[in-house]
Amino acid sequence: MKITVLGAGTVGSAVAIDLAQTPEVTRVQVCESQPVTLRAFRNLHAQPTVRAYQADARDPSSLEPILSGSAAVVSCVGPEHSDRLARLALGLGAHFVDLSGPIAGGPGDPLADVAERRQRWVVSGCGLAPGLVGVLTMRGVESCDRVEAVRIRVGDVPMTPPEAFLHRLAHSAERLLNDYTEPALVLRDGRVETREPLTGLEPIEVDDFGTMEAFYSSGGLGTLVESLAGRVDRLSVKTIRYPGHAERMRFVLDLGLADKTSIDVRTHLSYRDVLIRRLRQRLGGAYDDAVLLRIEIDGARGGEDGTLIYEMVDRCHPEDGLSAMQRCTGFPAAAAAVLLAERALPGGGVGAAAHVLPAEPFLARLAERGIVAQERWEAAVGA
Repeated sequence: MKITVLGAGTVGSAVAIDLAQTPEVTRVQVCESQPVTLRAFRNLHAQPTVRAYQADARDPSSLEPILSGSAAVVSCVGPEHSDRLARLALGLGAHFVDLSGPIAGGPGDPLADVAERRQRWVVSGCGLAPGLVGVLTMRGVESCDRVEAVRIRVGDVPMTPPEAFLHRLAHSAERLLNDYTEPALVLRDGRVETREPLTGLEPIEVDDFGTMEAFYSSGGLGTLVESLAGRVDRLSVKTIRYPGHAERMRFVLDLGLADKTSIDVRTHLSYRDVLIRRLRQRLGGAYDDAVLLRIEIDGARGGEDGTLIYEMVDRCHPEDGLSAMQRCTGFPAAAAAVLLAERALPGGGVGAAAHVLPAEPFLARLAERGIVAQERWEAAVGA
């Protein structure tokens, strides 16, 4: 089978590496618009089954001949391109896998109609969060007889935190600021509410890392809030970081340095633009990292009250040149693409990974790559 990856950056390269090591995949195609990024990818990942092309995601005429014949297309470019790229992939008879989400496609939407007619899938939220986190959460919820509360705690952290912000940039500074400035969604009494980001601070103990902190941020939920509203009394997602990170970021943001207003009438630059550049300069670059994950689901199973817990610590693999965040974001997207290409999911349509991907084969593929969330059940005291 042939699978095409759009974007050869941090995540796109991880998707391509994993696909190139998958026996079922006979050809991996990678499209990248930036010459420097493309050249770096070619230098690092020269393999017989991998072909790299300079092509812009905004130019369908250059993409169409490359995408033609692909069983699946994986988008690792900006979410603003997702809807258009999904339609292009469907038109060429390919499944479409996206890291962001959700993608429009409800009842009556032409995208959903095309997907169903062509018996192809458009699956969004196929990274870490949304993605793996959502699949685990829905798997846990569906395994319980009754669910009262879901607590999701997830984050990427450097193995050695720098003093300034106690954090490094795994992806983009833009996404970090979006997560820290936009409202976080929660469920309370089964209804959707919002919380201010960088609030709700709580300690969390993580093996080998000791006491970390967790706080509200806007990223990582995907469609979970809407899908669990009315089914679950309480739901919250918090980001894990080293203690003190939230306070330092709050200080910077309270100064207005993430504002989108122009600094001066003589420049188009905003305060946010300058902060993004400085974050890239100070916190970017290669570093050893880990992804920390804990999901707790309070409820009942088999007539017993208790808490279902998923825990995972995934560390970087320097020998492969892959960070933990690359592994935990790129490998789920690659697994989703292979499952769709193999028709492990019958029919066609539009949906989020958490709701449409078959959980067991998806998790099994990740386990083969060492990405495993340990599961345990803790009975309630006195149960």
